[in-house]
Amino acid sequence: MKANGAAGTGPIAWVATSGLIVVVAVPFVFIVLQAIFPDLGRSSLAAPFLHLPQMLSDPKLLRMSGNSVVLGICVMLAAALLAVPLAVFRALFKVPFAIFWDVALLVPFMIPPYIATLGWIMTLQPRGYLQQLTGVHLAPFLFSLAGMTTVMALNTFPLVYFAVSRTIEAVGARYADVGRVFGASSWRAFWRITLPLSTPGLAASLLLVFAAAIEEYGTPAALGRRSGFDVLVTEIDLRISDWPIDLAGAAVFSLVLVILSLAAFMTQRWILSRRSYVTTGGKPQAKDKRPLGVMTIPVLLLFGLVTTLATVIPLLAILATALSNTISGGLAISNLGFSNFAAIADNSAGALRALGNSFALGLGTALLTGILGAVSAYAVAKTKFRGRMVLDLLTALPNALPGVVVAVGLILAWNQPVLPITPYNTPLILLLAYCCILLPQTMRYTTAALHQIGDNLEAAARVCGASAFTAFRRILLPLIAPSLVTAMLLVFAVATRELVASILVAPVGMQTISVFIWRQFEQGSIGLGMAMAFVTVVLTTLIPLVLLSLLRRSGLVAE
Repeated sequence: MKANGAAGTGPIAWVATSGLIVVVAVPFVFIVLQAIFPDLGRSSLAAPFLHLPQMLSDPKLLRMSGNSVVLGICVMLAAALLAVPLAVFRALFKVPFAIFWDVALLVPFMIPPYIATLGWIMTLQPRGYLQQLTGVHLAPFLFSLAGMTTVMALNTFPLVYFAVSRTIEAVGARYADVGRVFGASSWRAFWRITLPLSTPGLAASLLLVFAAAIEEYGTPAALGRRSGFDVLVTEIDLRISDWPIDLAGAAVFSLVLVILSLAAFMTQRWILSRRSYVTTGGKPQAKDKRPLGVMTIPVLLLFGLVTTLATVIPLLAILATALSNTISGGLAISNLGFSNFAAIADNSAGALRALGNSFALGLGTALLTGILGAVSAYAVAKTKFRGRMVLDLLTALPNALPGVVVAVGLILAWNQPVLPITPYNTPLILLLAYCCILLPQTMRYTTAALHQIGDNLEAAARVCGASAFTAFRRILLPLIAPSLVTAMLLVFAVATRELVASILVAPVGMQTISVFIWRQFEQGSIGLGMAMAFVTVVLTTLIPLVLLSLLRRSGLVAE
């Protein structure tokens, strides 16, 4: 009997393939079709490629593509400048209060980028908090490429910090010590030995930051438009939200964005395939880390400075705005109160409905991506059925699909006049968008867990008469549950505050948390929007942590 063969794997493979076609393939295929057939929205395949020469020669396309690449590179470099020194100190030396710094530097990742950006606007704009406290403002800096780069790097650098610190920690100092024995200086040993061995974590995290930067909508929309620095994401939004609607142009711009995202992931693979980065040692011992000595105070100041910029200032700005009765009243004690939080409790402007909608969508997304991610990862990692390579491609495709591209694809796919029934303009369209955007999270965690499980357990179950589905449900699923549950909690936290897809495809009259916050800022109710933002950050951080704690106590998730 073939434990990992095609026999008995049909239902699982069918579920995985069908789910991935609906969630991933459909929006991507319709973007390609719309780029080729300009009248696809009228169910016509006439005049293929008619508009492509004009679109590809549009100076906007080249300029905005260049702006997107420049922004991505700038954010990537700024994130590396912030994260790599901190990661090196954290990995190789005994940094005082190390756990505290890890938690503090995780917070920026938990603050949605558009919320952090709004906090910086309230701080640095004319008559903002900085000017109220010091008499100066930094609006020219904030509303510029440098300002966008700084804000986005402060939000994304934790990806690099944690990846690089853990990678260097696994490498340890022992290999550099060997170089020192043969006469290398400390700097040369680090540069020629430790850093190259840390390339996997560094390359993966930096390219992930690049991809996140070119896909981010909130910060370029809030800061870039005022400085005239438009990027592909904001242009795509403009073409599908402002009259006249230009679906063909949005599709072409979306494909360019997909190509840029895909190029980042292909670059990562190319870097890692050039040479081997495998070390023979295991986990480093505590004695591998050395005391900082005279560097203790400078290193602590560095950690403190970055934590203040990335965590303390945005959170204080969000809270100060949320507590302000009127924005014009400033930071005066008499102007502070809980009126905005009371308004949320009273369901002002549909605040409670927005919370309920987002939590329901987040829960549904976590469940669906958990199921689809688990069966897809199993089909790719543990079976040999025909079409497995296509399925593998479909599981990798969401990595290259920015949220705005997914939204455009869903609009094109499910807004066709010939469809007798469609999820468009219903909450289901948001669920499909969230699942496509966040499916890589559960796929990544589950695939890694499955690769750590040998084939013997499943083979034994198959020999005893169990079907592939039974073996998966009774043996593999409980073993991968810790990784899967962790990924699902992450999906829930991110889905509840997703911005760009929510703005573009949310049904008429339906608000999510992110749509509520964005509209409050557009309408001038900044305090109410920031109160919702603060509630969102607290809830989406605490709920997964509480659930993880309960699951650990129950034994489902390991300590």
